[in-house]
Amino acid sequence: MRRYALRPGHFDDLQRVFQPWFIAGQEHAGMRLGGQFRDRNDPDRFVWFRGFASMDQRREALESFYSGPLWQAHRDAANATMIDSDDVLLLRPTEPDHRPGVSVATGQPGPTVDPTWVVAQVWSLPTADLEAWLTTAGHPILQRALGVPVAMWRTEPAENTFPRLPVRDGRFVVSLTVFRDGEQWSMAAARLDDDPGWRRIADRLSDAGATSKVSHLQPTATSGHPVPTAAPPHPAVAG
Repeated sequence: MRRYALRPGHFDDLQRVFQPWFIAGQEHAGMRLGGQFRDRNDPDRFVWFRGFASMDQRREALESFYSGPLWQAHRDAANATMIDSDDVLLLRPTEPDHRPGVSVATGQPGPTVDPTWVVAQVWSLPTADLEAWLTTAGHPILQRALGVPVAMWRTEPAENTFPRLPVRDGRFVVSLTVFRDGEQWSMAAARLDDDPGWRRIADRLSDAGATSKVSHLQPTATSGHPVPTAAPPHPAVAG
């Protein structure tokens, strides 16, 4: 999960490089790109996901792309739009898996943005036990209260195999949910606040020193944003 802070007003400038060049170029190098989003509350923030089959394959794919001609040709234009590109989480599926499927507005990349409301929540957790508890006991309660499928990942504990691209230290759980619009999300959030099971979980997390951040995301035109469904296996590592 990569979260870029961009220079004010430069989101579209980055997309003019990212969409025609970097999506196909990274997939050709062996990565799989998932959701690509603009933060609805921070229009100068770009949030996106890419996946890998394994940590070794991640190293090979990143080495191939970042030493290849596409990145060399367009990196200056991309980097000129950015203030910070190091807010990166290295993730793996939870146990049991709560993986996403993939959808786009028309089934093909194009100018029509899928009008769904995507909500990402990132928990920063102090212990491995708390991470495991949230992704097992907490997940079904969260999903029941929200009334929609919840995709979820946790920190990949392996060493970063491509240190040229740093990742954040710590323990994290990330969830993604997809709603029809902001009104549907607001109704789901109210149910969550009123749910006694979720209140107990939230209290335990707070007492343990866990923190969380919720982001409301708008898919870009080329986003294959995650929608949790019964789907074929997806890459095991994201970052």
